Amino acid sequence: MKKFLMTAFIMAFGYISQSQIIDTTKTILSSPEPNKTTLSKNWKNIDLSNRSNDHLVIQYGIDNWSAQPDSVKPSGFSRHFNMYVMLDKPFKTNPHFSVGIGVGVGSSNMFFERKSIDVKSTGTRLPFKSLDSADHFKKYKLTTAYLEAPVELRFSSSPEENNKSFKAAVGIKIGTLLSAHTKGKTLESKSGATINNYTAKESSKKFFNSTRIAATARVGYGIVSIYGAYQISTLLKDGAGTDIRPYSIGICISGL
Repeated sequence: MKKFLMTAFIMAFGYISQSQIIDTTKTILSSPEPNKTTLSKNWKNIDLSNRSNDHLVIQYGIDNWSAQPDSVKPSGFSRHFNMYVMLDKPFKTNPHFSVGIGVGVGSSNMFFERKSIDVKSTGTRLPFKSLDSADHFKKYKLTTAYLEAPVELRFSSSPEENNKSFKAAVGIKIGTLLSAHTKGKTLESKSGATINNYTAKESSKKFFNSTRIAATARVGYGIVSIYGAYQISTLLKDGAGTDIRPYSIGICISGL
């Protein structure tokens, strides 16, 4: 009797153990595959409020004018300096992309050798006069300044750490002319001898287009980018001279 009970107990234990193994196997095999959509990053749960958003943008570099005759072509190291304060609005569904919009000031200093530009002329066209055989200023420049509103479509490879990511942006800026003036320093004779060490400045917006529209682009890493711009609108008003379209290349520092 004892042998019978022992045999029956062993058979029952084996059956129960086998059933548990089968149930466990079924559970593993019948488990649903993980939802692949849950593996993608949920940007809604990430705090981007403290990231660097390129709120302050500073640009410095070289300016030039598109193909122009020698009579109006600048020479030397012509340059620009721009500074903008901007807001940055990341896309909610993909903060790798954002829109930046702001306001600031852009200025351009175009240098000339042995030339004068009569911005106060009473004529209808802006005169560029060659001074190869006449007294001239050793340093002579034309300066324009604009109040501008830039708009950019931006990309950041790491939106959570914007200052440690690859960046790119394309955009447009619209500006209104604040001032235009010429400035000459150190009057020289035609042979280059100093006549008088003084500064002459003339200011007038008469010949210059009051609105500036330019296409912009920049690419870089962290806070440093290479920047470029091409002015779509002409520098001078219709009938005031040749179709001068300035362009710029330089370094952009952005962050904060």
